Amino acid sequence: MIHERIKKLRSKFNLLKIDGYIIPKNDEFFSEYSSKDRLKIISNFSGSAGYAIILKRKNYLFVDGRYTLQAKIESGKLFHITKFEKIFNCKLFKNLTLGIDPKLFTSQQINRFFKKKTFIKEIKHNLVDSIYNKYSLLQTKPFFSLDKKIVGENHIKKIKKVCLFLKNNKMDYLFISAPENVAWLLNIRGFDNPYSPIPNCRLLINKNGKFVLISNLIKLRKLIKEKKLKKKNIVELKNFEVFISRLKNKKIIIDNISCSLYYENFFKKKAKVFLKEDPVYLLKSIKNKTEINNMINSHIFDGVALTRFLYWIKNINKKKITEFDAQKKLEILRKKNKNYLFPSFNTIAGTGSNGAIIHYRAEKNNTKHIDKKDIFLCDSGGQYKYGTTDVTRTICFTRPKQNIKSIFTGVLKSHIAVTTVDIDKNFNGALIDKLARKNLKLKGLNYEHGTGHGVGFFLNVHEGPQAISKYNKIKIREGMVLSNEPGFYKKAKFGIRIENLVYVKKVNKKLIFKNLTLAPIDNELIDYKELNKREKEYLFKYHLEVYLRLSKYLSKPERRWLASFI
Repeated sequence: MIHERIKKLRSKFNLLKIDGYIIPKNDEFFSEYSSKDRLKIISNFSGSAGYAIILKRKNYLFVDGRYTLQAKIESGKLFHITKFEKIFNCKLFKNLTLGIDPKLFTSQQINRFFKKKTFIKEIKHNLVDSIYNKYSLLQTKPFFSLDKKIVGENHIKKIKKVCLFLKNNKMDYLFISAPENVAWLLNIRGFDNPYSPIPNCRLLINKNGKFVLISNLIKLRKLIKEKKLKKKNIVELKNFEVFISRLKNKKIIIDNISCSLYYENFFKKKAKVFLKEDPVYLLKSIKNKTEINNMINSHIFDGVALTRFLYWIKNINKKKITEFDAQKKLEILRKKNKNYLFPSFNTIAGTGSNGAIIHYRAEKNNTKHIDKKDIFLCDSGGQYKYGTTDVTRTICFTRPKQNIKSIFTGVLKSHIAVTTVDIDKNFNGALIDKLARKNLKLKGLNYEHGTGHGVGFFLNVHEGPQAISKYNKIKIREGMVLSNEPGFYKKAKFGIRIENLVYVKKVNKKLIFKNLTLAPIDNELIDYKELNKREKEYLFKYHLEVYLRLSKYLSKPERRWLASFI
C-alpha cells in the first residue's frame, strides 16, 4: 500500500521537473496532531515529528532521537531512517530540485535545512493529497468561548498587550498564524484537533486593537449568535487575498515559527514584512492564578484516575491483559470524571522491550501481553474542564532485578533534582537540563529526549516557548508550566520514565517548581540506599501531599495502598 503511494507520487516528478518531494509531519496550521497526517500516509511513520524525502529511487525519513527505534519498525522496509540533525544541508540532496507544498513550510525551515545544497521548487497543489483523498470530512463543529472565570483575563486586556508590543516595535500589524495563539488571545476553543481544543483559524490585528479572524464562517456561528464576535471581524479564507490589498506599504510582523512560506509570499506582495516570533507565545506561557488553580483541580481529577489505575493493575487485575487493554482501562477511569473531555495525546503503554520505544503506540491488533516479569511504562494525559495533564509512571509487578532498581533510582534522582532546582541560579531550560542528566551520567547513562516541555492551559500538551532541553534559553518565569520527565531506555529490553507536570511559583521572592501531578511513584523500584536524606525527605513529602489531596476520592483498599507510600 505504502509502496504503491510512493510509486504514484514519483510518477508526477518528471512532469513537475523535480528530483524529489519533501513531506513534513505538520499540516498547514503547523499542528503537532492533525487529522490530515500526510507523513503517515506516505511512510507509515506515526510519530509526532519528522520529514520524509521521496527521491526517484530512494526514500529518506528524518526523525529525532525519540523516534529512531519506532521509525525503523514502522518505516524501515522502504525508508532509510536518518537522525534529524543530519538533515541540515544534507549532501545526499546536493544539486537536486526538491518540491514542497509552500503552505507546510516556513522560510526559516527551508533556509535552515535545504537552501544551501538543494534547489527548492514550490508546488501549488499538495502531491500527497493528489494521490490520497480519504481524509475525514472537514470538521464543522463551531468554536466556543471561555468565560473570564475560567481564563482569568478577558480578551480586551490581552489585545492591549499585543497593541503595546506593536507600538513599541513601531509596527502596524501582527499576523497570528498559530491557532493556539488566536485561541488564547480571543479566549476561544474548538474541535479541529484530535487531542487539543484547537480552533483552526488565523488572525490579523493592528496596533489599535482592530482585528479580523480568518476562518470558515460555519465554525463561527455560535460566537456570532452569542455576540462574542461581530461579522465585521470575520474574513473568510476565500476573501482574504482581496482584504490584504488594503495593507499596502504597512509594516507587518509574521511569525517565523508558524507562518508558512505561502502566507509570507502573500504578504510580501503588498506589505513590508518583518519575521519575528509572535509575542503571544510568551504571553500565553505565563499562566495567571485562575489558570493555575484550574490546572491544579484538573490534576486532582487526573490523579484520582491514575492512582486507581495503578492500584488496579498492580494489585487487583489477575487476568492476562495487553498493553491496549491497560490503556483502555485508564481511559475508562478518566471518563468517570464529568470534567474529563478526551486524551491530551495518544497514550503510550509499553511493556518490556516496547517501553524502550520512547513514543510507542499499542493498537488493538498490534499489542503485547503484559509480562509480570517485565516493567511497564505508561505515559498518558487528559484534557479537562479546564486544564491539560501529562504524566508518566513506570511500574513493576514482581521483585525487580538490582540493575533495574539502580537505573530507576538514577532516573528518580534526576527527577527530584529538577523539581528542587534553584531556578534563580538555573534560570533557563538548558541549565536545568544539564543538571537533570548529572545523576544518570555518573552511571554512564543518558536519554535521547529533552527533560521537559512547556504545557498550555486547556490547549496543547506540548507548547513553548519554554522547555527543559539542551538548547532552550528561554528564561523560566513565574506562572510557566513544564513537564519534568527524565528517563532511560535499553534497546529491546525496557524503558523507564518518571514524569510530573510542574508550575513556577514565587515563594519568599524565590522561584520554585511546584508539582501539579499527583500520583504515587513505584516504591518497589526504588533502591533507597542510593537516595540521600534530602531526596528521601522530598519523596515522603510528595507522597504525603498525594495522599492528602486524593484519599477522600478513593475506596478504602485504594486509600490503604496509597498510604503505604508515606
